[in-house]
Amino acid sequence: MKYKFPSDFEWGTASASYQIEGAFGEDGKGECIWDRFCHIPGNISDGSTGDRACDFYHRYREDIAILKSLGIKVYRLSVSWPRIYPDGVGKVNSKGIDFYRNVLSCLRENGIKTAVTVYHWDLPQKLQDRGGWTNRDIVGWFAGYASTLYKELGDLVDYWITLNEPYCASMLGYWFGAHAPGYHDYSAALLAAHHLLMAHGAAVKAYRETGLKAEIGITLNMNMVYPQNPDNPDDARVALLMGQESNDLFGDPVYKGTYPKELFEHLRQRGVVLPDIHDGDMALINQDIDFFGLNTYFPVTVKSDESAWPIPCKQADTGRPRTDMNWEISPEGFYDLLKWIDSHYGQKKIIITENGAACNDWVNSDGKVEDPNRREYLKSYIAAMHRAMSEGVPVKGYYVWCFCDNFEWAHGLTRRFGMIYVDYKTQRRIPKESAYWYSNIIRDNGF
Repeated sequence: MKYKFPSDFEWGTASASYQIEGAFGEDGKGECIWDRFCHIPGNISDGSTGDRACDFYHRYREDIAILKSLGIKVYRLSVSWPRIYPDGVGKVNSKGIDFYRNVLSCLRENGIKTAVTVYHWDLPQKLQDRGGWTNRDIVGWFAGYASTLYKELGDLVDYWITLNEPYCASMLGYWFGAHAPGYHDYSAALLAAHHLLMAHGAAVKAYRETGLKAEIGITLNMNMVYPQNPDNPDDARVALLMGQESNDLFGDPVYKGTYPKELFEHLRQRGVVLPDIHDGDMALINQDIDFFGLNTYFPVTVKSDESAWPIPCKQADTGRPRTDMNWEISPEGFYDLLKWIDSHYGQKKIIITENGAACNDWVNSDGKVEDPNRREYLKSYIAAMHRAMSEGVPVKGYYVWCFCDNFEWAHGLTRRFGMIYVDYKTQRRIPKESAYWYSNIIRDNGF
């Protein structure tokens, strides 16, 4: 066996509440920003919504049985904030608590560890109506919500993740407008990012006061950013700035207690209104946490372009193959990123909380779903991870994104990331070739 992993390595898979649960408005669930966003024509490529998605709300026992059959060690899932607090704050919805306790109990009964994400983008619409992540009060609202989860679910959770990809929640939601709430304001995106990070810190601080023993961390999405021409100083500079916006803007406050100076100085010169940072904000963000959760899929290569704002660059085509998301396939970029994180942040434990590929999957005449491209993607990325680990990078777990095909945000139901094929008309589940391949890796602890 060429790639053998430590005996305690944790192989897992992941999902998110809005992408799989469905049950829109059922059992007291309140409206979230994605409910509102998806029901506006034109926002989602195929006009679909998460109203039904994979119907996990009603089919979780079936899905957990599949997880068990594959030998999955850890299942990462998220909690829907408005399913717990329909108005974001105030009265707790007991049926929401019951649902998640039932799911977590079922996972435990089947010998599967749980990694629970407190926030995976489905903000209660009632809080968005009050400014959402641009309202500083949301730090307290989030801490209160997180504290409720610790109290009601804490005995069933092995890992807590405060936030999933605050870059996407802020930049895609408030600057690019591709995600809910669909705004186009760079300064608002930075303010949202600051409040997201403060909310993370407040949630960790509240957790430490509970006495619970499960580990807690955050999941950041990061990617290596390369200059098209490393010898061109303009390309090198914009690659530095883009890397700081994508990675350091979120990693540095969490792990170092600072924001990247070069980026903030550049943005100031470009006329961007930077967040008003109060005394104590950075200390709140810079809480001691137990692991570095990393979501990563692809690297980015950039070249200078003075017409672009606020960072004067655009992506360059490297000619490498891409997934159905048009994301570059580069296990070398994954290796480089792991080495950079280890040298830049020096954390004692890294968990790959998402990695995977969208492919054009279909059911063949034999009733099977063959997905060799996904299998080869996972194989090459896991091999790159093994290489980094052999050089001392402390990766302790790897979760494939994702368990089953699901509602892929702005792409609706048109992109399939899952190891399990979902027929959305019938909700039938069919394990793909990659699911069996991954199950063998788990069984053998390598390949």
